[in-house]
Amino acid sequence: MNTPIYVIGSSNTDMVIKAASLPKPGETVLGGTFLMNAGGKGANQAVAASRLGGRVTFVARVGNDIFGTRAIQQYQTENIRTTFITTDPDHPSGVALINVDDKGENSIMVAPGANSFLDIHTVQEALLSVTPPAIILLQLEIPLLTVEFIIEEANKRGLLVILNPAPAHILRADLFKHMFLITPNESEAELMTGIRVIDELSAKGAASSLHEKGVANVIITMGSQGAYLSSEAVKTMIPAPPVTAFDTTAAGDCFNGALAVALSEGLPLANAVAFACKAAAISVTSMGAQSSIPSRKEVDHFKLVTGN
Repeated sequence: MNTPIYVIGSSNTDMVIKAASLPKPGETVLGGTFLMNAGGKGANQAVAASRLGGRVTFVARVGNDIFGTRAIQQYQTENIRTTFITTDPDHPSGVALINVDDKGENSIMVAPGANSFLDIHTVQEALLSVTPPAIILLQLEIPLLTVEFIIEEANKRGLLVILNPAPAHILRADLFKHMFLITPNESEAELMTGIRVIDELSAKGAASSLHEKGVANVIITMGSQGAYLSSEAVKTMIPAPPVTAFDTTAAGDCFNGALAVALSEGLPLANAVAFACKAAAISVTSMGAQSSIPSRKEVDHFKLVTGN
């Protein structure tokens, strides 16, 4: 049986208006199209992992409102265990208000709401319920103190910790040694190492710097170039399958969810990265965040079609 995956992170509702132009201060722009989508990095990664065949439990915090109720129902529809999604009686569910113009430029305001109150006390019960082997998948859209606590406690309990350090944030120096794997993109890797990542050589330098901080395995995601993997056994660039990108929203979240699934099935790191690259490549060919995440059948079919 596959190793269980516990995704601990944010749950948001994205409210998007697409119009010809972005409003200037004090201006009202008419004629837009409204879309409402489920979002949040934690939720996106949980949905990706479950849709691709993982045994997923999502640990999150939502408000006592229609957005929270709807989100939990959607996760259950995706076959995600929601036992440890708590409802905050005092704060609303996380919401992002997104304006997009006809050139693809956007302006975003995020009210994290209950996500900001996914505190140490709230996640303790979930952590205590987890027995090894298990994978803990984290991001940085919940309080940093909570993330630090989870990483340390999970490592003590013999759990594999994967940190997707997004949005970019400076991390405590002694935290890296407690992680099994870290998965920054180019800009996040640069923030943590001071090395601008633009190609395989610079990615290798940034990965070496992260190893020096104490993390055993590093994957730097590089968009259409693929991902650079650095471990004790393998240091190599794994290319992304060539596709025509339509919308890159949540491609990184799809990658991380797929990566966790592949590792839960016992695949070596290089094979897991290749699987994650395929899933992310499929996701950019469709609009939306969770709506663009492929099923396992789609990824397996893609493998057959490309021969990779």
